[in-house]
Amino acid sequence: MAEEIQFAIGTKANCLDGPCGEVRRIIFDPGAGTVTHLVIGPEHGQQLSRLVPADLVDTADGEIRLRCTTAEFGDLDPAEDREVTEQAHIEAAPATSTIYAGIPRPDRIIVKEVVPVGEAQLEPGDHVHALDGEIGQVQGFLVDPGDQVTHVLLKEGHLWGRKEVAIPVSAVTTAEDGIRLSMTKKQVEDLPPARSS
Repeated sequence: MAEEIQFAIGTKANCLDGPCGEVRRIIFDPGAGTVTHLVIGPEHGQQLSRLVPADLVDTADGEIRLRCTTAEFGDLDPAEDREVTEQAHIEAAPATSTIYAGIPRPDRIIVKEVVPVGEAQLEPGDHVHALDGEIGQVQGFLVDPGDQVTHVLLKEGHLWGRKEVAIPVSAVTTAEDGIRLSMTKKQVEDLPPARSS
């Protein structure tokens, strides 16, 4: 049986011919329980993140490897829409002010995350809630070779200080406003530590 692979937020990603960024978000189909896309974006800079279909993704040595070149990566669908809005000029300034009327304010950029219709996303800071309260933040998913989610990974530094805990997806009741579980904090604490991929 093939090993599960780990999709985790913050993992470095490489194309066939060089680095392309890191995993920013994970897009999944909640009905089917499958990962459909990884959102991979530059570590720094103004370039757009891209929606990378799961069938282009491999993992090795704790990194994401894409089966495409950096040029092909740049042609993938953007994972965000950016809209520039012009600010109105300052209408008037008080007589004692050093600001003069008519000086333009800088433009604002509004960024909207793209999530395909009918799908949901896992993003940095999403919380995991047991039946008796919050237990930490989600780091990613373990998936089987068919991109079926098998476990939710709890981020380092959660209540018990373990490196990583893998929660069976069967314990997830909903993935809206964070991940909600049908388990108590104690039941999660008793789970074995996750294996690293």
